[in-house]
Amino acid sequence: MERYDVVIIGAGPGGYVAAIRAAQLGLTVALVEKNPTLGGTCLNVGCIPSKALLESSELLIAARDHFSDHGISVGKPAIDIETMQGRKAKIVEELVGGVAMLMKKNKVTVLTGKAELKAADVVTVHGDDGTTEINAGAVVLAMGSAAVELSFMPFDGKRIISSTEALNLTKVPKSLLVVGAGAVGLELGSVWARLGADVTVVEFLPQITPFADKQIAGALQRALASQGLDIRLSTKVTAAKVLKTGVKVTVENAKGETEDLKIDTVLVAVGRRPVSADTGLESVAVAIDSVGRVVINDHFRTNVANVYAIGDLVHGPMLAHKAEDEGVAVAEILAGKPGHVNYDTIPSVVYTDPELAMVGRTEAQLKEADIAFNTGRFMFRANGRAKSLGQEEGMVKILADKATDEILGVHMVGPRVSELIAEAVTVMEFRGSAEDLARTCHAHPTLSEVVKEAAMAVEKRAIHS
Repeated sequence: MERYDVVIIGAGPGGYVAAIRAAQLGLTVALVEKNPTLGGTCLNVGCIPSKALLESSELLIAARDHFSDHGISVGKPAIDIETMQGRKAKIVEELVGGVAMLMKKNKVTVLTGKAELKAADVVTVHGDDGTTEINAGAVVLAMGSAAVELSFMPFDGKRIISSTEALNLTKVPKSLLVVGAGAVGLELGSVWARLGADVTVVEFLPQITPFADKQIAGALQRALASQGLDIRLSTKVTAAKVLKTGVKVTVENAKGETEDLKIDTVLVAVGRRPVSADTGLESVAVAIDSVGRVVINDHFRTNVANVYAIGDLVHGPMLAHKAEDEGVAVAEILAGKPGHVNYDTIPSVVYTDPELAMVGRTEAQLKEADIAFNTGRFMFRANGRAKSLGQEEGMVKILADKATDEILGVHMVGPRVSELIAEAVTVMEFRGSAEDLARTCHAHPTLSEVVKEAAMAVEKRAIHS
């Protein structure tokens, strides 16, 4: 039986990053993946393909509605879904191939097949060529997550779909109902709305992006509504019936009023669940909580001494970059080094147009914790770079401790804030203050100046407002 210092189950962002880091630290590593390609949901049917389609659909709107503002005449743009999907597929193929090359470069053994724990130190891999058993000094569980299915509205892959099918549609649906106004629902709803679908979004809670700051979420909702998305809050789907030509969906609002909608396609985007079943965890008594997450301690170790878990399988936000950081940390721990993830500085992003990005706590969370804070805001419409880009919607909001000025939360909605949030994360990682950020010189003209002005506004001394 072949023996490895570390056997990692799952080759998504958490798993493959853990494999690379463990190999860098001199450990022998085997990476087991049930799918034929590496990269997990993120690279294959999640983060990367969705961003490719978002970019394509945003360029369509730019050509249709905004090129003329620059004196550029192109006529009415036409949509070629096949080419658009082909570009997306090429990007995915290149990145997935890149991960495979990294495994070879770092001498990580990749085994394709379904992994099963036979013992705390034995993993069985069921592949197309038979069954292989390998011995593990440590096992890292990184199986990721899957889309949540509604019991009364199961996925059929055609009329009622998950994000996977929504990324691979070969034609624009006449109408699309998105159930859930989180990042996945709003991003994919935005894509198909730009490409011509009538999009309705229903959200059970009274706010889109429920994890976000209320003011920032409200600004994003107004922007999306102006783009044609019909967003219905405090609304739930109570019934659905698949017909020959679509889906009859019944929705109910907070007042108890119901309405039947005839929809071409329904995208269910109400969250994801950990993939912790069917991997033999029960046979070795790995503890799992009530929602299917693997229970770990502060060092990612389960209740079984040499079995660890990371990523969407464990507590915390289901984000690729969170899984990557955990992958690095667990590899370093297994190599005898300190490994740590600061969960207070993990950013969240929604890649709509405008984008939403945040890190740290919201106003509501600070008030609930009875923490006094000061607030600084600055609007993109007062920024020269935003004006020249023709993207003036949104703002940056900074929340700083009233006594110490330490930055406790940064919330943004606007152009390319997915890139701007990294500066805020860095300052917060070093427990910096709004004053630190305000006195940091920013190049002019740049969008990042909005972050600086918001930091200055914490003490009511923004220059350009």
